[in-house]
Amino acid sequence: MKKLKIAVIPGDGIGPEVIDEGVKIMKKAAELDGRMTFEFTYFPWGCEYYLQHGKMMDEDGIEQLKAFDAIYLGAVGYPGVPDHISLWDLLLRIRKAFDQYVNIRPITLLNGAPCPLVGGSKETIDMLFIRENSEGEYAGAGDWLFKGKQEEVVLQTGVFSRKGTERIIRYAFETAAAAGKSLTSISKANALNYSMVFWDQVFEEVSKEYPNVKTSSYLVDAAAMLMIKEPSRFEVVVTSNLFGDILTDLGAALAGGMGLAAGANINPERLYPSMFEPIHGSAPDISGHGIANPLASIWSASQMFDHFGFEDIGKQLLLAIEMLMEEKSVLTPDLGGTATTSQVGDRVAEILTEIMVTAS
Repeated sequence: MKKLKIAVIPGDGIGPEVIDEGVKIMKKAAELDGRMTFEFTYFPWGCEYYLQHGKMMDEDGIEQLKAFDAIYLGAVGYPGVPDHISLWDLLLRIRKAFDQYVNIRPITLLNGAPCPLVGGSKETIDMLFIRENSEGEYAGAGDWLFKGKQEEVVLQTGVFSRKGTERIIRYAFETAAAAGKSLTSISKANALNYSMVFWDQVFEEVSKEYPNVKTSSYLVDAAAMLMIKEPSRFEVVVTSNLFGDILTDLGAALAGGMGLAAGANINPERLYPSMFEPIHGSAPDISGHGIANPLASIWSASQMFDHFGFEDIGKQLLLAIEMLMEEKSVLTPDLGGTATTSQVGDRVAEILTEIMVTAS
């Protein structure tokens, strides 16, 4: 039996509420399957911790997290704490320290999920976004000159290294090849005449190693339009840190809303723990009301099972989410229902139990 140590950072707002349901489901899956056990260790880091201690996490927080097999993050963000502090001093700090250079965001319209597009279906909206997660526009390089003066100048520098660009593009090609799917690169080379021209050049170079993978390349503005008009064009997608951040929120809107948006921050070499999170944010306006949608946190738990090599459980979890939405009887208000967060988690656990018992 495999013992897996999980660092849990519930975070802010609705984070603890949705993470509780994800942990509930992971425990249920482990109990039913028998191949693994989970040991969960909780860390109180986040914006409320910052307001009390003047920092988002312990000074030696990265060293503490090294001992774990994975990190399960709820949400970060709270009124009174600037977004750049909450992002850079916790989430990005972990991503960079653990070289989690692959961000994986599934954009799949499950049966039963709402879609704003007429005729939108699981067959037409089924994309996997692979986003560069360690440098690019979020490298944090730049300067602020003559601050507060009339001649004030701000420089924000994107960093695109050969190593960073090539490894994310190659990872995307490997993923597409293994799945037998096409790969689309999204850039903006007509305007960003250094970084994105370089990106396109590397994509073209690496593509020669994968002659069996059908490729496309779009400018980011055209891609945004095509995601609405012809979403079926996109299967596996690779793009930069900023473009991936923006386009996957558009994708979330197509695939049922932010309450179904899951994300994984992966260190493929497994030298460090990877991190799994719902990406909907802390939603302080509904925090404490017990109505937050936990399905994104459960979906991110399915990504964790995939990462650990239990892809069968990952698929069963997604099936349980889909069956829940098809039933339409136990849904949170954002999906048109009246159920509480814990009621949704309980129902997913019941459906998962039926699926796993039948499969065994």
